[in-house]
Amino acid sequence: MKEQKDGISLRAIYIALVIGAALMAGVMIFLTYHLSISSVHLAEISEQQIELRKAARELMDASDYLTEKVQRFTIHGDRKFMDDYFTEAFKNNRREEAIATMSKGEGANEALKDLKQAMDASVKLMDREYYAMRLVVDAKGYTDYPEQIKAVTLSAADQALSADDKMSRAVEMVHDDAYYQQKDTIRANMRASLDELEKLNGQKDATALAALQDEMNVVRIIILIQTLVIFFMVWLTSRLGIHPILNAVEKIKTDKPIPEIGANEFRYLARTYNKMYEVYKNSLEHLNFKASHDELTGAYNRAGYDLLVSSLDLSSSYLILIDIDDFKTINDTYGHDVGDKVLIKLVQTLKNNFRSDDYVCRMGGDEFVILAVHATAMQQHLLETKIDQINRELADTSDGLPATSISAGIVHGDAASTVDSVMHDADEALYETKRHGKHGYTFHNA
Repeated sequence: MKEQKDGISLRAIYIALVIGAALMAGVMIFLTYHLSISSVHLAEISEQQIELRKAARELMDASDYLTEKVQRFTIHGDRKFMDDYFTEAFKNNRREEAIATMSKGEGANEALKDLKQAMDASVKLMDREYYAMRLVVDAKGYTDYPEQIKAVTLSAADQALSADDKMSRAVEMVHDDAYYQQKDTIRANMRASLDELEKLNGQKDATALAALQDEMNVVRIIILIQTLVIFFMVWLTSRLGIHPILNAVEKIKTDKPIPEIGANEFRYLARTYNKMYEVYKNSLEHLNFKASHDELTGAYNRAGYDLLVSSLDLSSSYLILIDIDDFKTINDTYGHDVGDKVLIKLVQTLKNNFRSDDYVCRMGGDEFVILAVHATAMQQHLLETKIDQINRELADTSDGLPATSISAGIVHGDAASTVDSVMHDADEALYETKRHGKHGYTFHNA
């Protein structure tokens, strides 16, 4: 009977969840231990194949880089391209590093053989490139250049060419069919090497995946069991904790008592809230109307405002501070009777445009506060529309009253807000509205 009345304890649910999580974690650790060897092995295979393919492509990239530099050097004659060429060939050594990486690959002998053939073809192509660069350095009259170029001896016919003809001859040597045939030989060896790597990778992957598949079947069964346990825990937590809280939030938004359901801790909170709710409702109902309302306009007065904000959830409410623009001028021009009618018109206009759940308070003179409750910070556009509509109605003189307008400062509270801080922020926002010409609104940017 006690369990039926008080519900299951959240503490008990929490302990059960912790124990369940620990058990599932232990099972998963046990399973992952057995899977780790296979997965690590598969990862090593994949990583090795990536490195081998990268090494193979690196050789081709280096060869293409050398081609680009020598071709630019023969066209432009800028020695920077020659320097870049020799930096790549003898300092960066990407081609040699590619061969070294491939040599470490397990079972990659055939791929290494094709890659070495690509390397040999690339080295052989360098002789032609050296000759072309020798033509350029002679044509440009360079005196300081690498020893490899100095070792090149031009044929008598090429030596006799003019500078322009030497440049043309150099361009031809690295752009003609013979040059690109050698490049095609390098690429063919490269493709053969990559094909061998793909074949090797497929064989190793198939073996490793077969072993991994057997272990994964066991894991799937365990995961299925864990999933069922998790669904049960989620259902239990939702039924005893989440659903009662969501239901309570909806009741609070509609200003109603909270149902006493769910876990016993939540039921205790619900009972406490409902008692406070009854006290609050009774206080409002027994509050003397004259003590809490402005006699002229029927809006809440300062005392009513103080009572309202004492129990208001600022984190879900807007506070809108309002002044009538140039109200003193209206009193001076038309008299206080007309001024009083303007105040009455304003309050009626505010009530017509805001919800019945919202509170309109007269703080004194022409200063008013609107408490828009159960409102999220996302409703800013709705408030903008309301203020604009209010100003349009106040500008209507068909009732014989002078046209008026309001300035507003708007603040949405948060969990850390106090009444004083929110009012201070609203006052600052109102000041900004007046400073920018009145007849409008400003949202305070905390």
